[in-house]
Amino acid sequence: MTAPATDDTLGFAPDNDTPVSYMARTRDYYLAIGYDTPYRWAHYTSAPFQPLQKPLAQSRVTIITTAAPYDQAKGDQGPGAPYNGGAKFYSVYDGDTSAQHDLRISHIAYDRTHTSAEDPGTWFPLPQLMRLAREGRIGAVGPRFFGAPTNRSQRVTIETDAPEILARCRADEIDAVVLVPNCPVCHQTVSLVARHLEANGIATVVMGCAKDIVEHAAVPRFLFSDFPLGNSAGKPHDVDSQAFTLELALRVLEGSPAARTTVQSPLQWSDDHGWKRDYSNPALLAPQELARRRAEFDAQKAIARGVRETQV
Repeated sequence: MTAPATDDTLGFAPDNDTPVSYMARTRDYYLAIGYDTPYRWAHYTSAPFQPLQKPLAQSRVTIITTAAPYDQAKGDQGPGAPYNGGAKFYSVYDGDTSAQHDLRISHIAYDRTHTSAEDPGTWFPLPQLMRLAREGRIGAVGPRFFGAPTNRSQRVTIETDAPEILARCRADEIDAVVLVPNCPVCHQTVSLVARHLEANGIATVVMGCAKDIVEHAAVPRFLFSDFPLGNSAGKPHDVDSQAFTLELALRVLEGSPAARTTVQSPLQWSDDHGWKRDYSNPALLAPQELARRRAEFDAQKAIARGVRETQV
């Protein structure tokens, strides 16, 4: 009797080479550290869809980011810094796209085990977008980019932040927007903003790493990179990867036939897919570590609450 074919003989991918289920993972993690009420993620089954009104070579494009401007007074925000609730922001901000910016992601839950946030090109593709404008791939970069607060409150994002970003995009005569999230909640935030922009006449594409969250929220267009969180715009210190990722996002922006189009990047993080096992996985954490993380999370929440009271 012939033995059944194995994954190796058929050339199948390993079983662990599938996208991380971030909604389930974070639910299990917060239950494990002692929070009894699971977070309810934004869920839609349809999405608005705005085709590009002109070719990209004639379009004004900008970026929406969840990264925060570096502020020396706000503690450690450097590569590999622990989660820093003091660096969070709670109001939409903008920045001059003709200037250089130091944006960082210490205030959010990116994958600190498998990436270190050394290269801002992995989460803020403005230099790549400016290059494409010089080359004529897009008509122009908008005069400003916009920062979207990563509020856990979906109502605040939908009723306050998204309309504010829309107003600023309209003031700048933006034709299309690239949205770049980092943490799990960031992916939800930019998805809600993309939906609002699209419903009001501005074409969008989300480029991110949390497939389940973005698709649960039902966005018009999504470029999925199966990388650790914090690398939505490409691999660190790999300019070719970053250029390819943005170009692919623009092709999704141009070519999507209908809403809820997802395209997966062919790039792989590495040959070892073990990184997908580690992010916020309570099964890998001892009780003492879970208790330490609960205490640290409570402390950071208190810090962030203080920041919010001064900003809002």
